[in-house]
Amino acid sequence: MSDTTLPVLKPGQTIKVHQKIKEGGKERLQVFEGVVIACKHGNSQTATFTVRKVSDGIAVERIFPLHSPVIAKIDLVRSGHVRRAKLYHLRKVGARPLREKKA
Repeated sequence: MSDTTLPVLKPGQTIKVHQKIKEGGKERLQVFEGVVIACKHGNSQTATFTVRKVSDGIAVERIFPLHSPVIAKIDLVRSGHVRRAKLYHLRKVGARPLREKKA
């Protein structure tokens, strides 16, 4: 990605990361959608961001370099307001239990 198309990433945002995948001689895009739990090193060449999603009850985290040529596009899905710079506590928090209906 070029520097002009970089979105401002903040913890708490839900984003879609479109990543280029090469399989054989073909190239396709794979989308990874999740919550940004950490952004490190600002906007420098070594900047990274961590995205977490839950797929089929299994939590998956990926660390993406911000300036990687493998990233085709980053879309902002939802913006959340958080009070922490790093949301590592989401690793311990599970899904909210369902409320039981009162008769």
